[in-house]
Amino acid sequence: MLFFNNLYKINFDVPTPWGIYFQDSATPLPKWSGKSLMGNKLPNSGEILKPRVPSHIWKYIGGWSNYLCMVISLRIIERAIDNRGSKSVICGRKLYIAVKEQRVDGSCIMSRDIMLKCTLKGFERNYRNKILTTQLVNKRNYSTNNHGLIINPNFLTGFADAESSFVLSITKSNNVKSGWVIKPRFQISLHKKDLFILEAIKNYLGVGEIYTQGVASIQYRVFSINDLKVVLDHFDQFPLISKKFVDYFLFKQAYLLLANQEHLTPEGFRQIISIKASINNGLSEVLKEAFPDIKPAPTVKRENISIYNPQWLAGFTSGEGSFGVKIRNPIGNSQAVIELIFQIKQHVRDEQLIACIAEYLECGKIYKHSMNAVVYRVSKRSNLTEKIIPFFTKYPILGIKALDFKDFCLIAELTNNKAHYTEEGLAHIINIKANMNTGRIFED
Repeated sequence: MLFFNNLYKINFDVPTPWGIYFQDSATPLPKWSGKSLMGNKLPNSGEILKPRVPSHIWKYIGGWSNYLCMVISLRIIERAIDNRGSKSVICGRKLYIAVKEQRVDGSCIMSRDIMLKCTLKGFERNYRNKILTTQLVNKRNYSTNNHGLIINPNFLTGFADAESSFVLSITKSNNVKSGWVIKPRFQISLHKKDLFILEAIKNYLGVGEIYTQGVASIQYRVFSINDLKVVLDHFDQFPLISKKFVDYFLFKQAYLLLANQEHLTPEGFRQIISIKASINNGLSEVLKEAFPDIKPAPTVKRENISIYNPQWLAGFTSGEGSFGVKIRNPIGNSQAVIELIFQIKQHVRDEQLIACIAEYLECGKIYKHSMNAVVYRVSKRSNLTEKIIPFFTKYPILGIKALDFKDFCLIAELTNNKAHYTEEGLAHIINIKANMNTGRIFED
């Protein structure tokens, strides 16, 4: 789908999307090159533009399942009765390429080293203001170098509730008068396969850097006082819900002391040590020995928390949720039982949050997983097909976990059609399950 002047809707092709991964049937993909495709040329390039207005409302056309539309009228806009042409210029350190294409309007997209005028897109999810992430070529090859993902701010907060940390690093140093160096930072650590999520967060906030940690891990970090203000302003506007809000609250107190340079006074420095004692794992043994009389700073208590936006839950689930499959009695096809399970596991301190999620989704049960953990689980087939799958279809999972959601939905469809009662169908389900979650293999 494509907008002209944000007014009319034009139906050119219907994609086959799965979560954040999709492929346009009208535009054949080239052999994999390790780079994501930032846009697709329409197959009618060079012909006269003929906008077609579909008979369906826009909100029902977008999303995971796109509906075919009956064309009810033809309209020409922008006085574009003939071919429209323009040139895009791709500039890099050692690259200067001019590319001709049809254009939509006079605006352009600027991303890093690329200035690209708006080209016609092959389907609705390629519209420049929609969430665009990675195009999946197959299950093993994918791109994380994606410049088009515009992350929802509520999704970012939910993802941060799941994966982020507010850190106060205090270490000895002979280079400063106090003998101690204080380094605050906000960070999110992920597996390298989800690099594009960190890139999207970095692009949204406009601050911070992404670093490699070891062989398979990456970390987004924000250090400076000026940059941290951007992060804190975001969480002031889109609040954290989990117990991580306590760390944020204390971290912001330390940040204000640092920003006002009060840490240069003995009293201000001790306040920061006190705050450090209440954040995350508290004081290190070195700090405990150096400041034995320091008492942890008082924390804040939040009552009656609630999920205020569905995108928050999509972000939190992208970090903490899991989609699993259990197969019992796989030998005899007629007795094979396929159980699909969606769950979110949290530390017991976030038991109230888990209860909020269960209430918000209106299904599932909460179990005591261990002494220190609780789990929210949905395994009833009707709840999965009528509530869980439609919810995360409308508010997509981002990251490689979207592939697990895709396979989860596929197995749900196969079992609903009783495919597991046939030898071929059961083998297909077993194969899908084997390649989900930790069984999924990615090539660098």
